[in-house]
Amino acid sequence: MLIQRLRLQALRRFDAAEIALRPGFNLLTGDNGSGKTSVLEALHLLAHGRSFRGRVRDGLIRQGESALSAYVEWEAGARMHRAGLRHAGGSWEARLDGEDVRQLGQLCAALAVITFEPGSHALVDGSSEVRRRFLDWGLFHVEQGFMPQWRRYARALKQRNALLRQPGHPSPQLEAWEHELAQSGEQLTQLREDYVAALQPALSRLLPDLLPAAGDVVLTLHPGWRRQELALADALLLGRERDVTLGYTSQGPHRADLRVSLRDLPGREGLSRGQTKQLALALLLGQAGHLAAAQGHWPLLQLDDLGSELDRHHQRRVLDVLAASGAQVLITGTEAPAGLAAGDLDVAMFHVEHGRIRGPGE
Repeated sequence: MLIQRLRLQALRRFDAAEIALRPGFNLLTGDNGSGKTSVLEALHLLAHGRSFRGRVRDGLIRQGESALSAYVEWEAGARMHRAGLRHAGGSWEARLDGEDVRQLGQLCAALAVITFEPGSHALVDGSSEVRRRFLDWGLFHVEQGFMPQWRRYARALKQRNALLRQPGHPSPQLEAWEHELAQSGEQLTQLREDYVAALQPALSRLLPDLLPAAGDVVLTLHPGWRRQELALADALLLGRERDVTLGYTSQGPHRADLRVSLRDLPGREGLSRGQTKQLALALLLGQAGHLAAAQGHWPLLQLDDLGSELDRHHQRRVLDVLAASGAQVLITGTEAPAGLAAGDLDVAMFHVEHGRIRGPGE
C-alpha cells in the first residue's frame, strides 16, 4: 500500500494543509506543538475510526470549527483508491472510491495504518483491552469472518448483561442468549487463537533485531475463562448466580488477554521502560509483517517522535528492519532522529511550521 496524498482541514492547529508522501521513508519535522503528530492522527483516524490520542470531540477538531475533514489517496494492488471523512465528533460522513460509506468499518477495512507512538507501551504494560484491540484489529484485516462473529458475540453479551440486571428471578430468555453467547464466543476465541499462532513466527523473526536480549518469545491467548477445563456454555451456567449478583458477565472472550513470555527476560512487570517500548514496537511490526504476507502489501507504518522513544542504537536497528521490508514509513521528530541522520537511507523531508507543511525543495 502506498499513500500518495493527504489533505487536512480544521484538524487541531491546521486550517488547511496537504502532504504528498513518497515511497519508503518520509520524515516530518517541526517544533513541539507545530502539528506533526496531527498528520499521523489524521491517517490513523481514517484507518481506525479514532485517533490514537482519544476521541474526535476531545480536541481533534480545530477550535472554532464545527467539524474536521481528511482526504487521502493511495495505491493498493495496482489500483488507486480515494477516501474522505468529515467528522463533527458526534456525527460523521464519509465516501470511499466515490460511494457513500454507511459504517466506518468500511474505511478501516480499506486503509491499513499501524502507528507506534508514545502511548504504545500500553500494548505491553497496559490493560487487557489494549491487547484485545490489537488482536482484533489484525483479525479484522486478515479474516473475513471475524467481524460478523465479533458483532454476534457483542450483541449476545449486551443482551445477557441486560437480563442479568433485571430484578427478581433470571429471565427465561437468559438461557437462549447464553447459548448464543457461548456459540459465538467459542468461534471468536478459535479465530483469536489461530491469529496468535500465526503472529508467533513473525514476531520470532523480528525479536533478534529489535530486542535481542529477550531470546525466544512465546505468544499465548488467555481466552477469558478456563477453556481447558470448561466449555464456555458450562462456564456461563456455573457463573450465572455470581453474574446475577454482579450485574454483568464476568467471563468470556470480552475478558481475553494476549500474554507474551520472553525466554531471557522477566515478565512485563520486570521490563525496563526502554525494553517495554521495544517489545511493543516488535509486536506492531510483527502484525504489520503478517498483514503484508496475507495481503501482498505492507500497511503504512507511522513512528511518532522516534528520536525520543528509542535510543540511537535501537533506532538504527528499527530503521534497518524497515528498510529491508520496503514498507512506506512516516516518521516525526523535532529534528531528524540520530539513527536516521547517520544512515544512508533515501528520505523525503517535510517540515511543519505555522500551520503549513513544506515538502522537499520548498
